[in-house]
Amino acid sequence: MSEKIEFPLKSSFVPAVLEPSAKIKFDCHTGISCFNACCKHADIQLTPYDILRLKDNLGVSATDFLKNHTIPFEMDKDGVPGVKLRTDNGGACDFVTEEGCSVYKDRPTACRYYPVGQLALKEADAPEEETRNFLIQEDHCKGHGEDRETAVDDYRHEQEVELYDQINREWLQLILKKRSAGPAIGRPSDTSLQFFFMCSYDVDRLRRFVLTDSFKASYDMEDSFYERVENEDLALMQFGVRLLKQVLFGDLTIPLKERAVAMRLKQRREFLEMRKKAEIERHKQMQEQQMKDALS
Repeated sequence: MSEKIEFPLKSSFVPAVLEPSAKIKFDCHTGISCFNACCKHADIQLTPYDILRLKDNLGVSATDFLKNHTIPFEMDKDGVPGVKLRTDNGGACDFVTEEGCSVYKDRPTACRYYPVGQLALKEADAPEEETRNFLIQEDHCKGHGEDRETAVDDYRHEQEVELYDQINREWLQLILKKRSAGPAIGRPSDTSLQFFFMCSYDVDRLRRFVLTDSFKASYDMEDSFYERVENEDLALMQFGVRLLKQVLFGDLTIPLKERAVAMRLKQRREFLEMRKKAEIERHKQMQEQQMKDALS
């Protein structure tokens, strides 16, 4: 059994597996008849690094970018939050113009990959996930009829997706781990989901959180760490992924102060006890309802 993360998002196409050296015929340019067609019917999920690049391109804060240029959605049945680029009523990307993409040099990961899709799959007993490439062929795209031929790896290199993949990897692994765990960790609380959103997407809120006295009282970090995350969005974003791993999965890579450890253990025990009581109560209510249904 395999779990997978898909970028770009699921579509109606039937994928064909591509080896890294496989040749594809594709080209996109202003002279092609379908130019901008894909951008006018956009369904683009954003990664944390996509948001950093786009908000810097526009010269706005992450909070304002999320508010004005994205829409939230649930990535799985447990409500784990994702964000997509906002579109107009006709489905066109906010950043498409007649000349093409207005944020092209900082375009999202999914846009860079097109028409190559990438899946990260992890076998149940495998230590690491494997990535596989697929060719996306949609009827509206005429780029496949162009003469230009290139290897998949060369195409990825010229689209600069290697940098995006490298920076996105830990976050994507986190999503994969959550999906692989399934019912084992249960549905996250609303607070946990909000925490996930902040750590993944909103570096402004995350920065305020990390620089609070309560955070500094809990985590044993050097002054140089705080100086760095106060000024470097990328460092803060990468720390946010580590923080998520620790809070959601118990991967203890961020040192806690001794007093905070005892408090966290106490809070964890109380949380587990509350969850146990809630599960017992829910099971009891289900049994009572089943008895009522049987007697009605």
